[in-house]
Amino acid sequence: MVDPLAEVVTLLQPQAKFSKFVSAAGPWRVRRSEAGQPFYGVVLDGACRLAADGQAPIDLQAGDFVLIPAAYGFTMSSFAPVAEDFNSEPVALPHGEFRLGTQSGPPEVQMLIGYCVFGSPDAALLVSLLPQLLHVRGEDRLTSELSNRLTTLVQLVGDESRAQRPGREVILARLLEVLLIEALRSATGTAASPGLLRGLADERLAVAIRRMHESMTRPWTVAQLAKEAALSRSAFFERFSRAVGIAPMAYLLAWRMAMAKDLLRRKEGGVAEVAERVGYGSASAFSVAFTRHVGLAPTRYAREVDYPHS
Repeated sequence: MVDPLAEVVTLLQPQAKFSKFVSAAGPWRVRRSEAGQPFYGVVLDGACRLAADGQAPIDLQAGDFVLIPAAYGFTMSSFAPVAEDFNSEPVALPHGEFRLGTQSGPPEVQMLIGYCVFGSPDAALLVSLLPQLLHVRGEDRLTSELSNRLTTLVQLVGDESRAQRPGREVILARLLEVLLIEALRSATGTAASPGLLRGLADERLAVAIRRMHESMTRPWTVAQLAKEAALSRSAFFERFSRAVGIAPMAYLLAWRMAMAKDLLRRKEGGVAEVAERVGYGSASAFSVAFTRHVGLAPTRYAREVDYPHS
């Protein structure tokens, strides 16, 4: 069975930028505005506060995992009051560790944090299908096992990113894919923000979404997709648009174009073959749709856009 979530994460092409161990004590505050760079972290011990732009502040406790797929701005801080314009400078310690706040005495919080980058030119589109912020609480009995797995994965990413072993980039890419899938599937619920995860949480919509991914070449209509979901056409259209954030055919078009761009970047066949593989009956119809959606003709896109290498 095709897994739409795994397909999206794989197409994002996550690559490690850095991962580090951070400890802190006393009053401290760190403000980051790493435009669009996915941030992830796990609290190993202690507690701190996270305030992401556009989101309510949350208290992070030991065992908690947090993921922000597109971190345009957020603040992490101690619970002790700190001036809004204050920004702590991390002090490098031996063995690649960093310290915030008071430099002496035992740490009040210990964290593993990191950033990754997405190699796909369609990252903005694909990230828009994911929740803006994901928080897995380690203290919850239902999520403690998941939190432990996420902690282990973050530790593996950190260890691998600091080592200079053969195959490092390949291993990191696979670890990040697993980390993101593990984290994102924990958010499959109706409380998730509109996007792919919320759509997959709806049993009826999930059937239609999987069918679109399994049989992308089929000339789908809203009525046919509604039948797959065992819903009326109008109910399906409204339910899908509300849950996923875009209309069913807009989602299908976006996914077809994302796959087409990936195939063209990889030089996997000419325009006619790519057209057939993403569900178009002719190269001309595909070229018109692709040019309208991307802004470049397929042949020019394949010539000018290189597939990213690690």
